[in-house]
Amino acid sequence: MSKDLSEVIGRVLPAPENFLSPEKLETARKARRRFMGNALAMGAGVAASAKAFAATEGEDVILKLPAHSTGLGQSVATDGYGKPSKWEANLQRRQSPGLTRVNQASVSFTPLQGLFGIITPSGLHFERHHQGWWDIDPSKHRLMINGLVKRERVFTMDDLMRLPSVSRIHFIECGANGATEWGNVAVPTVQYTHGMTSCSEFTGVLLSTLLDMCGYDKKAAKFVLAEGADGSSMTRTIDIERAMDDCIVAWAMNGEMLRPENGYPLRLVVPGIQGVSWVKYLRRIEVGDQKYATKDEAVHYIDQMPDGSHRQYTGIQECKSVVTTPSGGQTLLDKGYYNVSGLAWSGRGSIKRVDVSVDGGRNWRTARLEGPTLTKAFTRFNIDWVWDGKPAILQSRAIDSTGYVQPKINQLRAVRGTRSVYHQNAIQSWLVSENGEVSNVQVY
Repeated sequence: MSKDLSEVIGRVLPAPENFLSPEKLETARKARRRFMGNALAMGAGVAASAKAFAATEGEDVILKLPAHSTGLGQSVATDGYGKPSKWEANLQRRQSPGLTRVNQASVSFTPLQGLFGIITPSGLHFERHHQGWWDIDPSKHRLMINGLVKRERVFTMDDLMRLPSVSRIHFIECGANGATEWGNVAVPTVQYTHGMTSCSEFTGVLLSTLLDMCGYDKKAAKFVLAEGADGSSMTRTIDIERAMDDCIVAWAMNGEMLRPENGYPLRLVVPGIQGVSWVKYLRRIEVGDQKYATKDEAVHYIDQMPDGSHRQYTGIQECKSVVTTPSGGQTLLDKGYYNVSGLAWSGRGSIKRVDVSVDGGRNWRTARLEGPTLTKAFTRFNIDWVWDGKPAILQSRAIDSTGYVQPKINQLRAVRGTRSVYHQNAIQSWLVSENGEVSNVQVY
């Protein structure tokens, strides 16, 4: 047991969940995207004045038996499909106001600040849609494989689900996760700075199995094109080496069929690659000998460099981490012991180490990695900290199995500039003020 636990165990006031009024939401929707953070920040301190619960000797909650200790509870299967407690109703994925013009082409953010372990509940998995989501009849859904193959084939869902399957845990992250922070501090909580990522167990058939069944041309094939069945006809190029490695044509997530908003009945899983390549409602795989340069990879999802040039096909999500508690919007109510916790992940492999600083990067301590530590998956880290009531700046720095070290924001800007949107993986800083309030800052 840590000796720090002999200190007063500090209490954390959660970040406000739905901290924007309808009027402020409307203001944010009309604002330009670069002003979105200001609109969000209007509500960041709402909960700071809330009264903390203080335990007292002889509490009624201890001395008087509650109804649940003396009565008969609800029956089995009251809900045919289980749901969270009503006391957890505020923990929800939230839409980003002002980010897009229509809700069907928008994002909902995972509440990382309220999660435990590494698995994201299916109902809190972040969403990114380009033309809305659909609940497709699986009996009418088909997957075609064509192009440079000996045998073009069309699979039904029943066909696919009779093939040898695998189940693997991987993170998925939108390439634009953290985009608001390229220029300066923009949003108040970790849900909005890092919530376009989730980690789940996916079940399906390896794409390599299907390509082998179709007899793909091993000499000529260089790439595959994945195409979705939604209105945006999302199409993405994937190199053949990756397609034959760990890509999964998945029908299940976290032990059950995919949710409609996550691609039901079929989606592509491309571990380590930005989420746009995890094509939902997957209907076609075409094998080809060159990159397809579709609209969502030649014009969109590109990196604007400081010299005005554009980088294309930069899909790998580099090593990244974030402290999820204490984090922005939360308030520390006491001096004393806190368990600093967070998540780390890398699109190139597994997490080997996470260092944590409480003084803005001047000094670092190595955190505990809580197992399992898997490739291209979330890794949970924890470290003990005794807060003395003075200002502190919390940071985490991840190192992956390739030796890559997560950069500071100024190091990233030196290479990428400030006008980019995608692949922002800089160290995140949280300022703990003397009054205990935690806020988003950038420290160089």
